[in-house]
This record gives sequence, structure tokens and C-alpha cells, in this order.
Amino acid sequence: MAPVLSKLADYRYLRFAAYGTGLVLTAHFLGLYRSGTKSKDKESDIVFTKSGKNGAKEKAAIDMNFIRRLKQILRIMVPGWWSKETGLLILVALMLIMRTRFDVWMIKNGTSIESSIIARDRSRFLRYLFKYISMQPAIALTNQMLKYGLNALKLHFRKQFTLHMYEHYLQGYTYYKMSNLDNRIANPDQLLTQDIERFCNSVVDLYSNISKPLLDILIYIYRLTDTIGAQGPATMIAYLVVSGMILTRMRQPIGKLTVTEQQLEGEFRYVNSRLITNSEEIAFYNGNEKEKNTILLTFKKLYDHLQKFVGFRFRMGIVDDIIAKYTATTCGYLIVSRPFMDLKNDRFDNYSHSELLEDYYTSGRMLVRLSQAIGRIVLAGREMTRLSGFTLRVTELMKVTKELNEGHYERTMVSKNDEKDGRKSKKSMELVPGSGKIITKDYIICFDKVPLVTPNGDVLIEEMSFTVHSGKNVLVCGPNGCGKSSLFRVLGELWPLFGGTVTKPSRGKLFYVPQRPYMTLGTLRDQVIYPDSKKEMLKNGFSDEQLQEILQKVQLENILEREGGWNSVQDWMDVLSGGEKQRMAMARLFYHKPQFAILDECTSAVSVDVEGFIYQHCRAVGITLFTVSHRKSLWKHHEYYLHMDGRGKYEFKPIEDSTVEFGS
Repeated sequence: MAPVLSKLADYRYLRFAAYGTGLVLTAHFLGLYRSGTKSKDKESDIVFTKSGKNGAKEKAAIDMNFIRRLKQILRIMVPGWWSKETGLLILVALMLIMRTRFDVWMIKNGTSIESSIIARDRSRFLRYLFKYISMQPAIALTNQMLKYGLNALKLHFRKQFTLHMYEHYLQGYTYYKMSNLDNRIANPDQLLTQDIERFCNSVVDLYSNISKPLLDILIYIYRLTDTIGAQGPATMIAYLVVSGMILTRMRQPIGKLTVTEQQLEGEFRYVNSRLITNSEEIAFYNGNEKEKNTILLTFKKLYDHLQKFVGFRFRMGIVDDIIAKYTATTCGYLIVSRPFMDLKNDRFDNYSHSELLEDYYTSGRMLVRLSQAIGRIVLAGREMTRLSGFTLRVTELMKVTKELNEGHYERTMVSKNDEKDGRKSKKSMELVPGSGKIITKDYIICFDKVPLVTPNGDVLIEEMSFTVHSGKNVLVCGPNGCGKSSLFRVLGELWPLFGGTVTKPSRGKLFYVPQRPYMTLGTLRDQVIYPDSKKEMLKNGFSDEQLQEILQKVQLENILEREGGWNSVQDWMDVLSGGEKQRMAMARLFYHKPQFAILDECTSAVSVDVEGFIYQHCRAVGITLFTVSHRKSLWKHHEYYLHMDGRGKYEFKPIEDSTVEFGS
């Protein structure tokens, strides 16, 4: 092996060019996330815009916008010069350099072996064959190190990008706002999983697919210039530029087709998840055929688009093969044959047949490799165009997430028409989302001239005012759609205020118990202390014995023995019955002991005696309740009633000893 390595070391200029090119490519790749001017983030309040009025959407194309988006993401995926990702980028670059050097060596050594066979020189044949055998471990190690570096880089890029996105997506109530207040992102689950993975894989593949051919081009140009002159390599480079411009122009639809493909994939995934989520209701309604038609219609849209995409790829593939492969190889044959076909060229006059063959094979194979490298560069434009589609998708998610965290929303706005003359009311025209004020104060909830408005601008109640002090329970009633849930969403700061002032405790001192309580993934203990962890539970001074006492209060103590103790892990949404889940939610309420709690039909599956104890215990521990219910048995546990009629009117009064008539 030593003579071979010594021979390789003779290529001083080649080695310098190869290392320099590889390091420059890596540095340029790393520099994408550092270069460029950083735009200052503008402070933004809650803003709603009318859908379709924001101008044309950005297109997926290889342009300055694509470079800008890619820089933005690379700053996330490569957090610093001394990060693991930087080390992996350098490792891949070095392995690409070594692989190219081995390619050059194998061309020369392989040609010598074939020349020895033709010349029937056994000793020379065995010498070069032994060199090839001795280099095999190093070549195999280089290939596998390159594969390892690429796969590890994909994994690390995905880790950095995924952690960054979830850090912002799960900040505050951004995940809720994206689905309920903003309508720009239809399938965030697909973007956060499938699209991010594809983007990271595409970036790493592009880095490899561009770096290796560029190194090949530089090295083979250097070698061929000494053999066949500079005209041949210059002709190939000119062909690269011209063919690249032609193919880039023809590939422009790929970016748009990729974006549409991912959107339709997300829609198909969504309709399938809806079927699973609502399977019971659909089964009761015998909605099999309806759901099948919906799913098959969505799949047909995806199928038709993919068929169109396949057809475009087929047509484009023919052009790619002709221009980037076969025509490039044809040019290579024409160029390498030129010095051999020139009868006036006396360079080969004293060459033997085997020497002439060896010289031709060496030059020819290098030129063919050069043409193949040029072809790969040209074809890399196809992958870059597809990458632009993924880049547009994930940067749109980043943009929306950032704006939601800053309080900026975009949603279709509607306005409630005046029922008499069909004109917009003056009040509804003056409503501005985010114009209300929230004052944080303990042991009181006060609405002062607060309009009850949905996120899309539909006015439910033009102005609402009431005050509830701690210890005074409120019974909330009214028909469906009257604004009960909207009131609680405003109270929980899930929806923006369109005016007025809300005085309330901080978010952590307000608790919500729905009719269908949420059971988290985890242990039985986690169901009681959610969203606290066991460590936080112990820090708050609670023990498993105290949790057991809470379960006894809601008559769930038998679950401990039935399910195998606090550390038992089950699918609690299926294991617990409806009544058990409601009582578990009340146990969760007793654990947290907030100042105020909203009970939204949360005792509908609980017996009257258990329900009565729950209300008595809440009063004993100082939890003030807003209860949504029409059950007459609950009147005695409340001091006020809030009735909304569904036509923009409401009534807030004390509950007298006399019977109170509630509208329905």
C-alpha cells in the first residue's frame, strides 16, 4: 500500500485543489446560516385579515427567496461552528474528497491492469492487481464512512429542526391558535412530521449530490488539461452551463407540483384521522357510504395529481437522460477522440498498441467521468427544484408559528348583519381584535363592556358586563350556539378580546372541566395530577396517599386495585367509563384547587349524590364554579345565573328562593 500512497502524494496540486474545494463547499454550506443581513422582527398586535386579500402566495422556485428561506432554516439545523452538525458536514466533505481521489486512482490502476493483460505482461499485471487488492479496505471504509456521515447528518438535522419547531408550536397556546384562530396551515401534523423529514433528507442529499460532482469536475479538468488540452474540458463546462439553463427552465413546474402533492397528502391523511376520531358517531349514523365517498373523493384528487406528476416526470426524465447523460457522454467521446483522430498529431507516433490503448482508456474514462459529473450537476437541479417545494412548506409553518406567538392571525372575517335591514351594525364595524384589555387580579372575575365575538368576527353578544367574586357560584345556561363556550374561551384567553375589560386571575388559577375529559398518555397518577409531573407533584407537597384520599372523595378508590396501582399505564380513554372519566376530571380539579373552575356539563354521567358531594367539597376548599348545566338539582349550589338567549341578549341575576325560569 505504501507505494500507492506515495504515488497519490505526487498529485500535490490535485490534492490542494480537492481539499480546498471540499472545505470551501462545507464552509459555504455552513455560511448560509450566517451570511446575509438579518431583518428586524416587527412587533405585531393581533391582526385579522380577509382571506384572499393578501396578494398572491409565494411560489416554489429556485430564486433569491429560496436561498433566503434555506439560510433561515440552516441557522436552525446548524446551531454553531463547533456543533456536531458542523463536524458531520466536515466528515462528509473529507469522505467525498477521499472518494474522488480513490476514483482517480482506480481509473489509472484499472487501466494499467487492462493494459498489462493486453500486453501479456504477467509481472506487471500481478503488481497492479496486488495494489488494487491492498487498497480495497481503505476504499470500503471511505464508502461506509460517507454513508454513515450522510445518514447521521439527516438524523441530526431532523432533530434540530423538529426540536425548534415544537419549541414554538407548543409555546403558550400556539397549537390551539393555529387550528382555531388562523386558517393558513391546514395540516400542521403532516408538516411537523413528514415534511420536515423529507426536507432534511433532501438538503443532505443535495449537499452530497452537488459536492461530489463539483470535486470530480475540478479534479478531472486538472488531469485532462495535461492529456488532451484545455479545449476539451472548456467545451464540457460550456455544455454544463447551457444544458443547466435549459433544464432549470423546463423543471419549474416541479416546485409547484411538490407543494400541491404535500397539501393533498395532508388532506387525505386528515379525512382518515377524522374517521378514526369520530368512528362511534359515524357508526351510529350508518355513515359508512358517506365517509367512503368522502375518503375516495379525496384520494382521487391525490391520485389524479400524482398521475399528473408521474407523467411530467416521465416526459422530463426523457429530456434529462438525453441532455444530461447521453448527449454529455457523446460530447465526451467527440472530445477524447479528437487528439487520436488528428493524423497531424505526432504525439502518438512512437506509442505501442498497449501504450496507445492505455492512454486512450485513461483519458477517455476520465472524460466520461467528467461528463457524468456534469450530468449529475445538471440533474441536481431537479432535486433542488423539489427541495424548493419542501422549503416553502416548512418556512410557511415557521412564519405562521412565529406570527401566532407574536399575536398576529390571518383569518376570513365575517360580520353579523342587522336582522332588520340587512346592514352591518355600527358596533360590529368598530370591533377590532385585540383591542380589549385583561387585568390580572385574584378572587374576582369581571366583564366590563366586553363584546362576545368569534375569531372570524361573528358577534354573539355586542356587550356583556357582570362581576363574580370568589365564593359565588354561577349557573350558565342557554341554547346551543348562544355563546357559552365562547364566553369560556375568552375567559381562558384562548380567543382575543374585541373590546372592553376583563378582570380575572392568572391562567393557572382558572380550571376547565369539559363534558368529555381529556385523559393523557401515561400512568394512573398522571391522570389525577395532569399537567403536572410526579416531580412537580412531590414539590407541591402531595403524596400518593393524598391522591388516594382524593380518589375516595369522588368514589374512584377501587380503580387503584383494579388497574394495578399508580404506576399502571393504560389507554385510559378506553379503560375508564364515561362516569369514571368525569369523576377523574373532578379528582384532577380537587388536586389543583384553582380559584375558579368552569364545569361544562361535566357531571352528566355522575349520580346525583356524587354530584352533590362534589359541589359541597368545591365550596369547602374555596373553588368558585361556573357551571354549564340545565339540571334543576344544581340550582341550590349556585348564587347567580347567567342566561344567554342565542339572539344577542343575556341576563345575569341572583338566584332567588323562588323558582327561576331558564330559557332553553
